[in-house]
Amino acid sequence: MGGLTISTLILSHFRSHRAARLELDGRPVAISGPNGAGKTNILEAVSLLSPGRGLRRAAADELARKPDAIGWKIRAETTAPFHDLETYAEGSDPRQTRIDGKAAPQVALARILRVLWLVPAMDRLWIEAAEGRRRFLDRLTMSFAPDHAEVTLAYEKAMRDRNRLLKDMVQDAHWYTALEAQMAEAAAQITANRQHALARITAAQAGAETAFPAADLSLIGPEGEDIPDDLAPALAASRRRDMAAGRTLIGPHRADLAAIYTAKGAPADQCSTGEQKALLISLILANARALAADLGSPPILLLDEVAAHLDQHRRAALYDEICALGAQAIMTGTEPGLFDSLGNRAQSFTVADDGGMSKVTET
Repeated sequence: MGGLTISTLILSHFRSHRAARLELDGRPVAISGPNGAGKTNILEAVSLLSPGRGLRRAAADELARKPDAIGWKIRAETTAPFHDLETYAEGSDPRQTRIDGKAAPQVALARILRVLWLVPAMDRLWIEAAEGRRRFLDRLTMSFAPDHAEVTLAYEKAMRDRNRLLKDMVQDAHWYTALEAQMAEAAAQITANRQHALARITAAQAGAETAFPAADLSLIGPEGEDIPDDLAPALAASRRRDMAAGRTLIGPHRADLAAIYTAKGAPADQCSTGEQKALLISLILANARALAADLGSPPILLLDEVAAHLDQHRRAALYDEICALGAQAIMTGTEPGLFDSLGNRAQSFTVADDGGMSKVTET
């Protein structure tokens, strides 16, 4: 199964890359090179061809190559169908997006490219605070429902306005009613989007023969509490408690993603480090399979240093699954040998430091 892929990727003054151009043919991409050479910067560039702040969550002014500080640009051409995508920032200006030469909102990128990623920082997903899991869940959800980002922004805006009232100790209920109605409407859509995404992931895991473990996923409230079906009355009832805290204590911004290692019946946070990593890979692959079934083509996968923590069997299994999906996976590793089992099924590039800037070479 093939699909929409990046055929040309051009970086200008982005991170360690003064100028880089990669011509891609749709196969998986293996990028090798020493730590600090600029491999992850290429993945970050591709992640910025989707809405949001990319895989490092960096602000636009942090992305320009130092000491140039003249701004940066990422350009990509896609195939089947063709699109010309640009995202850039000039000087200290905010990030801009252009699609086929026309200015566009970031959310429009998700209607062209679906991009999923797995980076080493996510290895702590199951043992860190709930915020990281919510962010992971919402990226997963947005891959199925690109408008999820807009609904989330609407909810957060209304919540910020409500929080101001709480901090100012406003008692008049009329000031709260409209904002809580807006929050409740957005919250219902956010929760429905998240539940739909989890259902699609569950179905994609159930139908797959894979070397990676399945996970039972659920959406829970803080500390395991139930999530209110109708948020408006719950918010009204919680005003006094929220006022004491100075912020809103219930709602989808407090939800958490729970995962159980299916075969062992063990919560993910109680599994070994290797098992937690395998669960993450399993979810990314299930997400990709579900999108391929829904859209007719797989998403682009960004897998940073993923092979380093896998034994030879699982490494080969991962590559086989990627190739069976027909996904354009862009993978990094310190040694070319990590990708030996891909053979000629992948394109290979090396990245090296060349006098303080990254140099990319196809091998």
